[in-house]
Amino acid sequence: MKLRALPMIGCLLTTLASATSVVAADAPSPDALYQKMLALDTAMFDSFNHCDDPAQFAKHAAFFAKDVEFYHDLGGVLWGADAVMDSTRKNVCGKFRRELDVASFRVWPIPGYGAMVMGTHRFCHTPTTCEGVGEFTTVWKQTGDEWVVTRALSYAHRSIEPPTPAKK
Repeated sequence: MKLRALPMIGCLLTTLASATSVVAADAPSPDALYQKMLALDTAMFDSFNHCDDPAQFAKHAAFFAKDVEFYHDLGGVLWGADAVMDSTRKNVCGKFRRELDVASFRVWPIPGYGAMVMGTHRFCHTPTTCEGVGEFTTVWKQTGDEWVVTRALSYAHRSIEPPTPAKK
């Protein structure tokens, strides 16, 4: 009886290992790529949050490929870095800041290209409260040590009721 159980246990272990690898493949892991993308997102939005300073505005512009595509569920589509930066200057600089919900931040590699990140961000118009929230997806292209955004999607924008306290 014990000899008959061994093949069944082996089959069960193989099945469990396969199921585990499928789950692991679907779940992003906090590895070096995750850390790199989080650092890039943080730097990009630090410059975004301070874009009323010309040096920070220039730093923010450098994160985008010249032919970037930006899709926004409320504002439409922007084609090219110049259009993205013109819109940023008109609609963002000195008006609000973006805060990342780090717990929502996910990263997936795109083999031979770069990475895709997704998450939730809050929009804050005062130093103490955030009134809006939205989802984002950003596609980053890696060329050597350089990373640039080639596609950005910002969507599912909604009000936060009641406004949440801003991060300190």
